[in-house]
Amino acid sequence: MKILLNQMQVFRKDKAETCSILVEDGRIVSLSKEAPTIPDAFSIELKNGTLFPGFVDVHVHLREPGFSYKETIATGTKAGARGGYTAICPMPNLKPVPDSVEHLQPELDAIHKDSVIHTYPYGAITVGEKGEVLADLEGIAPYVIAFSDDGKGVQKPEMMKEAMLRAKALGKLIVAHCEDESLINGGYIHDGAYAKAHGHRGNPSASEWKQVERDLALVEETGCAYHVCHVSTKETVELIRQAKAKGLDVTCETAPHYLVFNDTMLQEEGRFKMNPPIRSEEDRQALLTGILDGTVDMIATDHAPHSAEEKSGGLEKSLNGIVGLETAFPVLYTELVRPGILTVDKLIQLMHTNPAQRFGLNGGLEVGAPADLTVFDLDASYVIDPAEFQSMGKSSPFTGKTVFGKCLLTISNGTIAWQAEGGK
Repeated sequence: MKILLNQMQVFRKDKAETCSILVEDGRIVSLSKEAPTIPDAFSIELKNGTLFPGFVDVHVHLREPGFSYKETIATGTKAGARGGYTAICPMPNLKPVPDSVEHLQPELDAIHKDSVIHTYPYGAITVGEKGEVLADLEGIAPYVIAFSDDGKGVQKPEMMKEAMLRAKALGKLIVAHCEDESLINGGYIHDGAYAKAHGHRGNPSASEWKQVERDLALVEETGCAYHVCHVSTKETVELIRQAKAKGLDVTCETAPHYLVFNDTMLQEEGRFKMNPPIRSEEDRQALLTGILDGTVDMIATDHAPHSAEEKSGGLEKSLNGIVGLETAFPVLYTELVRPGILTVDKLIQLMHTNPAQRFGLNGGLEVGAPADLTVFDLDASYVIDPAEFQSMGKSSPFTGKTVFGKCLLTISNGTIAWQAEGGK
């Protein structure tokens, strides 16, 4: 099928220009300033649309296999498409945990059957994500994007060191959920003013940065390529800044909620509970500084759907995790780009260019590149309503927020994965 995206604003090479793009056989075959006539092409005209390269989210939870009552490959990838994503990387806290080829196969089968965008699964670092025995890293390496035990930190330094050595030999990233469980002490929100004022048990920043510090020493020793998940603290940002200054092969991500909220904005609802927790204003500002100076490489959502019942226990008793695929771009565009904190170009680097490069994925708006594209109406204003989500998960701290930026169209591998109603 040929698709002609006719005369729209195309954001490429740091600026928007009016172009027509022809897509055929899953690739971009032409970019022209004129409006070509191609009789056998399906023509789409989105006068208010700005076209971007498809976004890449290296940290999502799709819950299948094992927890399909929370989310499925079908619903999660459709949510990604509605959010402008054309590539996502689901984490391995599944049942079975993908720690061997046999245990990975059900996930691969579901992806092949139901995914509407590119979906690149992680393999576990340890068997069952239990931190005791290394997974079959050699066996699963050809089928996974990287290795992670996300949801749990690898507690034993000797286990992480061995994983790094084997990952390096395989040419794979270690993608680390950094959490020292000995320091949490039952805490479930940031150990700050809100926790003290409302009688909640606090999770200290050290539970994150202490394990980052440990791992960076191991990276220096092993030479492993290493990526830190969902950075939330100012200390972690500084540690990564120092590691990069040393020339270590280190990158990191943060998430929209850590850039928009601080712990004074918490509400007594499960939709404000995630791990790591939303931290202080000082931490938030450090993350923004880290984005601007290149210390923080990318933004991922940590999309983590749960059932309504699982999120109904307030801050104390709800499970950790919120959904984010369908809100990330509009929230970041509204909160960071429109006020002038970030440029559009910087946001595209954070959501497309940097994650694609770090994780070895193709993309971009060039002739011959895969046709992975998304189109947003940047002037469209609306209120975030979880009832409209494609995801089965509805728990979002951004519920009720007025945002700008509506996804009109997402094309993945040359196929329309999402088109808004009336979008023509």
